[in-house]
Amino acid sequence: MLAILRKEFNSFLNSPVAYVVLGVFLVATGLFVWVFPDSSVLDYGFADLQTLFNIAPWIFLFLIPGLTMRTFAEEKKAGTMELLLTRPLTDGQIIGGKYLACLLLALLALVPTLLYYYSVYQLGNPAGNIDSAATVGSYLGLALLAAVFAAIGVLASALTRDQIVAFLAAVVGCFLVYSGFDSLASVFDGGLAYYIGQLGIAAHYRDLAKGLIDSRDLLYFLSLIVGCLLATRLVLQSRNW
Repeated sequence: MLAILRKEFNSFLNSPVAYVVLGVFLVATGLFVWVFPDSSVLDYGFADLQTLFNIAPWIFLFLIPGLTMRTFAEEKKAGTMELLLTRPLTDGQIIGGKYLACLLLALLALVPTLLYYYSVYQLGNPAGNIDSAATVGSYLGLALLAAVFAAIGVLASALTRDQIVAFLAAVVGCFLVYSGFDSLASVFDGGLAYYIGQLGIAAHYRDLAKGLIDSRDLLYFLSLIVGCLLATRLVLQSRNW
């Protein structure tokens, strides 16, 4: 698996993809956090990074499928999938290596945003007047969100040999899991609306963003990731390409 991980991650670094992803993510979040007057921290008047954690999931919704769309679709289209499967690697190792490479690059995009936290920390009155627990929870939520989106994207790529189809399928899948249940819950009232909302990522992401790290939220994210990766394994085992 480590060999696949190194190969995939190096291929990202040797192509413009990694730098486009990092650049688009940082420019977009930077504009919303510091420049646009309706969302700028400087105009908001409070020392927090809520703008970053509100906008980042929507940017990831497009960027991560852009990373994952080539994982299996490209192999199928180029005719190298059969060669890959003849190597002394299990399906799980192949999936794990490709998945972790995409996830690692997505998480790498979050690292420079720690400068945002440091800046807001210093800008607080007094310095340090920021809810660090909520910030840590929000970063954890973003990391888990990226992990789920990457798993959905890898599954979408395994289902087709067309990268564009894989991208669109992943975007739709990520959108439905992130926001679809919230939209459906808004149609209902009372307890039913609550339980429907709990089926989506957004509700669990909001809980983590409050600094409430609950094992139920972690189990929810882990279940989605494992479920998507197991589904990807079933697709590969079917050998229907």
